[in-house]
Amino acid sequence: MKDFIITHTETENAILVGLVTPEQNEAKVKEYLDELDFLATTAGIQAVKRFTQRVDTPNSVTFVGSGKLQEIKEYTENEDNAISLIIFDDELSPKQLRNLEAALKVRIMDRTSLILDIFASRAQTAHAKTQVELAQYNYMLPRLKRLWTHLERQSGGGSSGFRMRGPGETQLETDRRIILNKISKLKNDLKEIDQQKSTQRQNRGKMVRVALVGYTNVGKSTLMNLLSKSEVFAENKLFATLDTTVRKVTIENLAFLLSDTVGFIRKLPTELIESFKSTLDEVREADLLVHVVDISHPAFEDQIRVVTQTLNDITKEEKPHIIVFNKIDAFSYIEKESDDLTPKNKENISLEELKQTWMNKLHENSVFISAKEKQNIEELKSLLYKKVREIHVQRFPYNDFLYQTEEENDGL
Repeated sequence: MKDFIITHTETENAILVGLVTPEQNEAKVKEYLDELDFLATTAGIQAVKRFTQRVDTPNSVTFVGSGKLQEIKEYTENEDNAISLIIFDDELSPKQLRNLEAALKVRIMDRTSLILDIFASRAQTAHAKTQVELAQYNYMLPRLKRLWTHLERQSGGGSSGFRMRGPGETQLETDRRIILNKISKLKNDLKEIDQQKSTQRQNRGKMVRVALVGYTNVGKSTLMNLLSKSEVFAENKLFATLDTTVRKVTIENLAFLLSDTVGFIRKLPTELIESFKSTLDEVREADLLVHVVDISHPAFEDQIRVVTQTLNDITKEEKPHIIVFNKIDAFSYIEKESDDLTPKNKENISLEELKQTWMNKLHENSVFISAKEKQNIEELKSLLYKKVREIHVQRFPYNDFLYQTEEENDGL
């Protein structure tokens, strides 16, 4: 059987492909492709060319139209370009994947498979590796057929037209059965891990739980290190952290648990959401969510919407939360456009002007900081102290909230 769990560490040249549709205009597609480029860089891939096409809906056979497909093919066939990979910004169906590989004669990936590839290379613990492997197998199962195109169904028999099964179909069925068995085993393994994690969470006693959430690469791990005085891995790449890290943090005389969770992203594969259920339980069971936002990113408002929607899908309930606008040291200005998106109507908005927009309604539930430069960290600590104290006073007797026994802190 072929090895379906593959990660690529060598640098290779790739083409990025996106579609302009009624749901996403050219500016939005550029933004998405910029993010896809960052994902590719994280995976050790160099994007050297981009192709876009304006369509009403993706082509059900080849995703792009025949003319654009021919244009891409001619570019890949030029030996000077040395293209070995084409990455599509949307998830491809098994049919589209097979047809594209047959037509373009190079390896094809979509956004989902690229994210899974990055997760596989970033997974460090047995827990994370099991989650990623399950997600990969779930993704690969309906796409098995393309891996055996060199083993065609054979014909045989006489005038009756009886068709014999060829080795390709036999191998395909064998692989499908093996993968289904592996998926079943991985799910059982994760159930055991979930039970262990649940027991650990129960052993944390009365301490208030605070979870850092946000888009990937917004500085959650840097902030975690700053508040907990620990050394959680932080890097300027997407999905630097996969495993949830929990640390005890004390502000003044108040202790609470702070967890750093995996970052969210647009079009997060459903396979990952399902596989990382136990990791996301830290978010579900948190008493307070700290939504970290990279305010220096041009599309930070869109990222807020993505995170908010993902949180709504995960928690199914309204939780107390604050918004931490991070990276103010990298903020220059926001280029604001009018509704007609004409360049002449663009205007630059400073950080102070930005604070007077919808952010002004957040009042005491937001703070502007730079975790890297340690700016306004005391203001953030004061806000955390206030929110955690409110939760603890509501839940436990007032004279019990300041102190935690050694027994309650077991299991950290």
